[in-house]
Parts: sequence; C-alpha cells; structure tokens
Amino acid sequence: MSGTNTDTMLKKDHANDSFKDTISIVNKEGGRKWIYPKKPSGRFYNARTVLSIFLLAFLFGAPWIKIEGHPFLLLNILERKFILFGTVFTPQDFYLFGLLMITVFVVLFLVTAVYGRIFCGWLCPQTIFLEMVFRKIEYFIEGDYIQQKSLNASPWNGKKIFKKFSKYLIFFVISFLIANTFLAYIIGTDELLKIVSEPVNQHLSGFISIVVFTLFFYWIFAWFREQACILVCPYGRLQSVLLDKNSVVIAYDNVRGEPRGKVKDKEKDNLGDCIDCKLCVNVCPTGIDIRNGTQLECVNCTACIDACDSIMDKIDRPRGLIRFDSIENIETRSGFKWTARLTGYTAVLVVLISVTGFLFASRKDIDVNVLRTPGMLYQNQQDNKVSNMYNIKISNKTYDEKRIDFKLKNAEGEIKLIGNDIILKPLEIHEGSLLILMPKDKIKMTNTPLNIEVYSDGKEIDELKTNFLGPQNQ
Repeated sequence: MSGTNTDTMLKKDHANDSFKDTISIVNKEGGRKWIYPKKPSGRFYNARTVLSIFLLAFLFGAPWIKIEGHPFLLLNILERKFILFGTVFTPQDFYLFGLLMITVFVVLFLVTAVYGRIFCGWLCPQTIFLEMVFRKIEYFIEGDYIQQKSLNASPWNGKKIFKKFSKYLIFFVISFLIANTFLAYIIGTDELLKIVSEPVNQHLSGFISIVVFTLFFYWIFAWFREQACILVCPYGRLQSVLLDKNSVVIAYDNVRGEPRGKVKDKEKDNLGDCIDCKLCVNVCPTGIDIRNGTQLECVNCTACIDACDSIMDKIDRPRGLIRFDSIENIETRSGFKWTARLTGYTAVLVVLISVTGFLFASRKDIDVNVLRTPGMLYQNQQDNKVSNMYNIKISNKTYDEKRIDFKLKNAEGEIKLIGNDIILKPLEIHEGSLLILMPKDKIKMTNTPLNIEVYSDGKEIDELKTNFLGPQNQ
C-alpha cells in the first residue's frame, strides 16, 4: 500500500473519531453550544410521556397525602425526622437509611451494567422535567427546533418579546411550584401553607428558601439544562466503569447500517440501511450522533430510536437500525450473555435486599435500651437488699402517647424508676434512670444475668437482657 493511501486512511479514521476530542455542548471556540433538539415523536416517546405523567402526579401529590392526619412522605433533614410511606424513622434508624442507600446504589449499578443509563432517560427528575415539561412548553410557544433557531436569530420585535416573555414567565411559575413541592417534602405541607399564607416577616427563612429554590430550578431548566447531565451528574461518568460490550444500551447497528448513502444508490453501491438523514442527531437532547457509539452524553431517552424507526418505515426497511442492544450482540449476533460481573452484582444485591428487608420488617415502634450505669458498683440498701443503677433510653416512633413499665422476669427483686412514671409523647425520646433491687441472700454470683420485660400500655413489647452486680456469695 502506498504512503499516500495510508495517509488518506489515517486522516479518515481520525475524522471519524474526532467526536472523542470534545463534547456535544461545546463549540469549536470552547463556548457554550446551545442545543435545539427536534420535537420527538413515536412509541417510546409516547411511553415516556405516560410514565412521566404518573411520576409527576406522584411527585406533586405525595406531600399532600396524609395517613391519620400525618404525612405520607416527609424528609425533614433539619430536624432529622423522616416519614416513608406513613412509617416514622428517627435518628436511631439511620443505620437502616445507610443500608437502604447502599442497596439503591447497587441496584443502580446492576441496572446500568445490564441496561445502561435507562434511569436517566425514563426516571430521572432532571430529564422528566426538562424533556416532558419545559421543552413541551417551548415547542408549544416557539415551535420546533427550526422555528426556535429562527426566533433566536431574529431581531427583537413585538412577536419575539411576547413569546420569550410568555415562555420564561411560565418557566418561572413552574419553578416556583417545584420549589414549593421540594420544600413541602422537607418541612411538610402544614408549615408550607403557613409560609405562603401568613406575613413574610413571620417566616422569613422559609420565604427566602422558596425564593432561592425557585431561582435555582429556573436557572437549571431555563439555561443550564442538559449541562446538568453532562457536566455535573457523576452518573454519566460512571458509565466507563459500569458498561461493557454485553451491556444493553441504545446502539446503532453499524453492521447493518454501514456504509451510509442515499436510498437510490443502495443496490448499485452495496450500501447499508442508514441513509445519513441525520434525524437521529437532530432529535438528540444532548446533541450527539449515536452512530459514533455509546457516549457519556447519552441519557437513553430513545428519541433517536423513534426518529430512525420513522425513517425506516418510510423507506420500507425493517425497524431497529438504532435499538436497545449490546455491542457484543450487534457485532456477533450472539444474544444476551450472563457474565460473572452480573452474577456478582446480583448476589450482592440479593443479600442487601434480604438484610435490609429483614431489618425494616423487624423494626420496632418503640426502642428501649437499658444499660447498667458505667463506673458504679452495687449499693447496699435497707432490708438487706442490694441495688444497681441503670441508664434507660426510650424512643417512641409512633404518633400515639405511650406509657412504659418494666418488670423483672424469673428473678426475685423489684424495679424502681428514678423520677416520675414514663409516659412518652408522640415521637418523643426519653432518657432516665432506674434502680433494680434484689435481696442479698438471693444473689448467687457476682454477675447475675437478668431479663427485663418491657410493657407499653400493659402489653409486653420487648424483653431485654442485662447483668446485676452484687457481693460475692460467701
């Protein structure tokens, strides 16, 4: 092969790989490249729209759902008070949240390893709000991508001012609603209504929070947009270590599609099915060309699949030139393979789900801890008795008032509370002390094992084990 032909091929390969040298949202000068995606349509887009309606309805409706007058969901980070599906979680349950977060991350890793960034395209709030709310409004007011480009390039006149003002006003109102909903998850709807209805000076911090959140969401969805997925979100960066050739992603079938060319030249030049219409590029919300392969900007939104399928229908060729598939299957037509990595992820996931499920199921509404006061020996009491002091900590995780009593089991002795009877208010944590007294002649060893029964409103709810320190039996 001559040197000239070799240089030509090297230049061609470098040109094909040039997309790796930059990202889709940056222009040649290094500035922001504004993305104008074509309005998508098709079966996947319709399915995402239906799913988004349900998710948005849940997101905006969940804070207002109450069970017996109490929130269905509450994530009060400030006061460390959490309610999930009507169940209260206190700071003593934080280990459960830790396990839950680990389980969620493993699920995310497993799903990504098998199905790519399907979470981003179908479930992520950023994508749902941007593509299913804000862009739909943009399409309605300004038109499709060509009309949007033309409007932005045109001089300011009455029509442009009206459209821009209308769009950004609606964007701000929706951002305000999102901010209020976000705050409702943190402080509850009752407190939110007070902030909204009462004078500002009575809830200044709450008012400032709403303003800050509103401006933040407005900035995200009106200007920052897809940059949140490409520049900020770490999930996209993790693809490089989570995906392999067996992962199912949105992929272009280069075996079937290449070489590209016009429909009329297919038979003559032995061309593939791709006619290089670039519709898959035009509809991409992050501005990539999926035919270059899996890229960090891809959020698996399926817009390119719908666009390509519509073209295949028009030119009477089978759908699926762009589809959910693995690179391995496209290259070898071998089908899905269950790899050792997927087996490991699944095994860890099953263990985590089992452990987390057991801990959640065995979680108690009232937590009681009784520990002998450290550093204290036994005390001699009247009537030839010996006492030990114990520290107690009780957490009421219910919305009901609870009376707590203690009894010794299978031992001669008595329990005396130091202070008043223990009556816990809803969600109250009580810390106090109690004495256990035993006859000296009944103490058979230095450390006597004891079982303490715990009663709530007359019903036994727990049995605790401890030790009683006494004089050595002569």
